[in-house]
Amino acid sequence: MDLAYLRAHPAHLPTFRTHQRIRETPVAGGDSCAAARLTLDDGHSVFAKSWPEGAGAPAPEGFFAAEAAGLRWLREAGVVAVPEVIVALPDLLALDWVEPGEPTPEAAERFGHELADLHRAGARTFGAPWPGFIGALPQDNTADDGPWSTWFAERRLLPYLRRSVDNGALTAADAALVEQVIGRIGEFGGDEPPARIHGDLWPGNVLWGADDRVWLVDPAAHGGHRETDLAQLALFGGAPHLDRVLAAYQDRWPLVDGARERVPVHQLHLLLVHTAIFGVGYRDAVTRAAQAALSGLARATVDR
Repeated sequence: MDLAYLRAHPAHLPTFRTHQRIRETPVAGGDSCAAARLTLDDGHSVFAKSWPEGAGAPAPEGFFAAEAAGLRWLREAGVVAVPEVIVALPDLLALDWVEPGEPTPEAAERFGHELADLHRAGARTFGAPWPGFIGALPQDNTADDGPWSTWFAERRLLPYLRRSVDNGALTAADAALVEQVIGRIGEFGGDEPPARIHGDLWPGNVLWGADDRVWLVDPAAHGGHRETDLAQLALFGGAPHLDRVLAAYQDRWPLVDGARERVPVHQLHLLLVHTAIFGVGYRDAVTRAAQAALSGLARATVDR
């Protein structure tokens, strides 16, 4: 099986893997998937993700289709590096292989410019034409004209707050704190038309390539607010050379007033997803973000 054959017969990939007709090397895959580097007969490599055996249940319906649709949509913009989707099956996704490299200031600056251009490509509405996922959880992508603040509260914060309370990760007091942010979200400002965003852009989904480019992987792509991607880049230790990324972004497409105070608001989405999936271990991160958001709003009110 070479790349041309694989493109022409994508449905044959599982059979070739089952019969060990392809050299397979396990690699880190992110999310809850099993991942491998597949080396084809022509020497070309692809990155394959599949639902792990023994998971107890099959992949959620539409899980890999959503990722494939998001990758293609981001790639359509033609401004940022996104791996090509080679195979998209109900239980398997295969992408062109990206050779990993080291983070450099030059790649960071280029990425800042490219991310701004990606966001400027825009979206018709908030949400997306395909059912969404964030990790293995469903994410409501129903088309919505906004405004951003209302859409974000209803579709990106409340569903994961409810899940986090239901699974015991957040207490009633924690939920009340987050609900204060949700209740005042219209006061934070910054409403903009929908941007074309990655949607799950924590540093682990930023792949620094050997070609000295930054590649976007594992998206939860949709029409959203551009500040969400930027805020997520600062989570969990922050992306390498984040100051260079943000400065280059700001140079290409300056953010509107109050962006710094809105960072914890945007981060709440992904942090609530983490309490919904992983439980109480991310509780403190959620409450710190909510408190920071409210403190920033209070300072902004005083300044005005």
